[in-house]
Amino acid sequence: MSAQLLLFQVLNGTGIGMIYFLLSVGLTLIFGLLRFVNFAHGAFYMAAAYIAYAVAVWTGTFWWALVLGPLLVAALALVVERTLLRHTYALPHESQILITFAVALIIQEGIILLFSPLGHNVPVPEALSGIVFLGPYVYPAYRLAVVGAAVLVGVVLWVAIERTRLGSILRAGSESAEMVGLLGINVDRVFMATFALGAALAGLAGVLAAPLRGVEPFMSSEALGIAFVVVVVGGLGTLSGALVGGLLIGLIQSLMSTLWPEGAQLMIYAAMALVILLRPAGLLGRL
Repeated sequence: MSAQLLLFQVLNGTGIGMIYFLLSVGLTLIFGLLRFVNFAHGAFYMAAAYIAYAVAVWTGTFWWALVLGPLLVAALALVVERTLLRHTYALPHESQILITFAVALIIQEGIILLFSPLGHNVPVPEALSGIVFLGPYVYPAYRLAVVGAAVLVGVVLWVAIERTRLGSILRAGSESAEMVGLLGINVDRVFMATFALGAALAGLAGVLAAPLRGVEPFMSSEALGIAFVVVVVGGLGTLSGALVGGLLIGLIQSLMSTLWPEGAQLMIYAAMALVILLRPAGLLGRL
């Protein structure tokens, strides 16, 4: 592998990994606080990607999708959580899986009814359609912008979780939701806000990924599988774990797509199996 191709694949893996980080951090926050298994998470990612496609078609610009995608998906998540999922928090995980899987199927079938079962391309924003010179190498400007946007969101999340009262509540709730409730905090509202935030982050990942991979109604299952791999590798309930897991899986997928294209997906799950064997709680998870 030449040096230029290696650098390209590393940068490409970093961009993919940062999208995986945005996708999985919402899932790990939801599970860390609510102990809730959300199989509809990939459907929120897909819904935002289709919102990006619809906005690009109807308005001719991609930029509004960056705002509307996460907001509309967060609103959808709030409706689902308030009307259905909040009644399932005390149920066994098996019941939560079945109910959220049903929600995911309903969203998927709604997408098919609205947009057809065929895939669609989402154009890269014109301002980011060129290339960037990195020394003697070139790299697509949009992919570099994706990395920058994900890093910015990651920094904001870290500050919010580590330096604000809401972040303190989230971290305390991940240890003991009952104790948070005894302190006089409305746990129900915290759960609602966390679920909406997780969906919005998945939505942002879907919007950013849409110009890279297009949209199709079965992308939610792929996204859900990747998200679970990332949180297992990085460790459930930790922001840093989602970041490390996302970057590691993105790099493995990108490099293996050049070295062994047929086994790129296999190596992702092999990495997860290795982590489970050596450190069952994940690389940065609490033992």
